Amino acid sequence: MSNKKKIVQCVPNFSEGRDLEKIEKIVDAFRGKEGVKLLDYSSDADHNRSVVTVIGEPEAVKNAMIEAIGTAIQVIDMTKHEGQHPRMGATDVVPFIPIKNVSMTEAVELAKEVAKEAAEKYNLPIYLYEKAASTPARENLAQVRKGQFEGMAEKVQQPEWYPDFGPHEIHPTAGVTGVAARMPLVAYNVNLDTDKLEIADKIAKSVRHLSGGLRYCKGMGVELKDRGIVQVSMNMTDYTKSALYRVFELIRIEAKRYGVNVVGSEIVGSVPMEALVDTAAYYLGLEDFTMEQVLEARLME
Repeated sequence: MSNKKKIVQCVPNFSEGRDLEKIEKIVDAFRGKEGVKLLDYSSDADHNRSVVTVIGEPEAVKNAMIEAIGTAIQVIDMTKHEGQHPRMGATDVVPFIPIKNVSMTEAVELAKEVAKEAAEKYNLPIYLYEKAASTPARENLAQVRKGQFEGMAEKVQQPEWYPDFGPHEIHPTAGVTGVAARMPLVAYNVNLDTDKLEIADKIAKSVRHLSGGLRYCKGMGVELKDRGIVQVSMNMTDYTKSALYRVFELIRIEAKRYGVNVVGSEIVGSVPMEALVDTAAYYLGLEDFTMEQVLEARLME
């Protein structure tokens, strides 16, 4: 691989986590494509949502993504969708992340191209958010997605919420899609030994940035019904500034006051090696440890 090859990552979220046949159809858009590598995909029945992770050359990833949006429109009917996770469309969100030899500006351009082409091709309203947002009010996904699928029909008709691309009406069965460019995000969940959702909610509130917690943490409480426990489900939006070990310890401290213990945690999808190395260095008390000391990091250079 020549050093100048551009590599971008895309982590689309689709509003289907139960029907495996439909999920496979959508994921097929990323298989066997020149310049595209499907790294991972996982589905959650409680959330009723699937998260796909692909990397590749910008143009190739763009084309595969537009195809996947088309498949999702065919197989997902949002009027019948219910799940634990907030959502506004069949293809809910499509974030692009610069990985190698790609600037954030280039990632923003790519996001805009995908949004424009998909909106025209499928008559789908699309919002740009995070670094690609057209106005500061649209940077935060939670604001864009507020009202969810059920409230979107009305929302897209309000002048301040006109979509960035596509019609001022929702797609009747596929809703609305959000497209973004952003830093690598770590989807990190911490599980608690209680089934009381309000405890997870209170802890989420105390650790997330929105209500006074860690600057680069978004979080909410989620029920894991099949396991009879709850979790604090988070997106760490800049792991270099809000470390994983920090939020893990903070949740442990907050849980203590409710007599609740942390029983484990999970990372959904892929994670930058540095995020784990930082955490290992913290718990092992390593002094002056750097990424250069990680063998695999040297091999990849």
